[in-house]
This record gives sequence, C-alpha cells and structure tokens, in this order.
Amino acid sequence: MMRVLLRLFFVVALPVLLVAVWWAASSGSTDPFWPPLRTILKTFPDVWTADRLRTDVLPSVLRLAAGYALATVVGIGLGTVIGSYRRVRAVCEPVLEFLRAVPPPVLIPVIMLFAGIGDTMKIVVIASGCVWPILLNTVEGVRAVDSVMLETARSYGITGVARLRDLVLRSASPQIFAGLRQALSIGIILMVISEMFAASNGIGFTVVQFQRSFAIPDMWTGILVLGLLGFLLSVVFQLVERRVLGWYHGLRASTRRSQ
Repeated sequence: MMRVLLRLFFVVALPVLLVAVWWAASSGSTDPFWPPLRTILKTFPDVWTADRLRTDVLPSVLRLAAGYALATVVGIGLGTVIGSYRRVRAVCEPVLEFLRAVPPPVLIPVIMLFAGIGDTMKIVVIASGCVWPILLNTVEGVRAVDSVMLETARSYGITGVARLRDLVLRSASPQIFAGLRQALSIGIILMVISEMFAASNGIGFTVVQFQRSFAIPDMWTGILVLGLLGFLLSVVFQLVERRVLGWYHGLRASTRRSQ
C-alpha cells in the first residue's frame, strides 16, 4: 500500500508543482498575451462546453486515431519484412533514411494536392509522421531476435504465421512499443498542425481562431485541452502496454530480484 501511495505522490507531485509555479508567476500579470492562470481556469468551462467537445475535440481524436492506426499497420508490416530479410533491408535503408529526414509538416502542401483539404489529408499527414518511429523500431526489434531461438523454432517445425506471431513479433514487441510511444506524441503534434491548414473544426483550428480574434484566455484554454488530451492518451497507452507486455515486465522484475 505504501508503495502505491508513494508512486501516486511522485506522479502527482510534479504537475501540482508546475501548476503552483504557473499560478504564482502569472498572478500579477497585466500582459494581455500572458493572462493569469486563474483567468484561464475561469474561462475554461465557458469555452469547452459539451457541444464544443463534440464538434472540435471528438473530430481531432478520431483523426488522430485513424492516422495512428494506419501508421501502426504500415510501420509494423513493412518493418517486419525489412527486418527479416537482409537484401530487402540493404535496398530500402537509403530510401528510408532519406524519407525519414523530411519533416512531415513540409509535406502538408504536397499532400493537400493529392488528398484535398478534408479529413483524408489530415489523416495522411498524421500517418506520414507516426510511421517512422514505428517502422524503424520494428526493423531493429526484428533484427535483434535471438538467432538461437529462430533455429530452435525451425528445428521444431514452427514456421509461417506461428513463427511470426509467437516468436518474431513477441520478441520485438518491447521495441515496437517504444516506437508506438514516440509516434503517439508525434501524432498529437501533427494533428494540431494539420488542423491549422484549411480546416473547419478541430482543436488546432479552434486555437488558431481564438488567436486570430485576440481571445487570448480562450486560446490558452485550448492549449490546456491539448495537454490534458496528451496526458489521457499517455495513461491509456501505458495501460495497454502493461497488459500486452506483461510477460516482459514480469521477466524484468524477476531478473532484478534475482540479482
């Protein structure tokens, strides 16, 4: 019980400290672009009503989920193929390094030419940025699968889908999840950026509209919504990760106890 309480304290302590510092630092502010935190919090419930959550936050989350899911399927699929075959990896690595170096926001005008200005464009932008950490981590995870385990599986006649599912992907899953975690933060950033281009709803669109109309406290509430959304998605991701990688965390814990 004490361990749980101590862990909860460390989780809550830093956010509380940051809020307290923000409150104290901005309490006497007269700068219109840096309003006091109490003003922002007072404005928050008036701005982010249930109707606005439905019309702006929900579309953003759906676009993020679609782009993230697309990047996950493509990244894990291609990463498994590239990581499994040395010749494919030798051919693809120069191209992947070139494409990875291109910032996804730069591609937005190009994507708009082919995908239009609707939700498809925003989903493709999110996917184009999220796919790289997933793909590269999958490649490295597949490459790191123990060769002895591969030979053992082959000698026992474990091949095809069973070998891929029970050995290759399971062994690479810790590194795949590291890529998925990186991709989630990138996806939130690209979600906001894509909604600043030719959008009619979404969190990014709303924040820009507040900024253009000089509704500065309202704009800051949008930034708070983005922070809260990122926190909630991180919590959900950790719950999923702990469930899927329960065997991995248990193995690490047993190894630490035995040392």
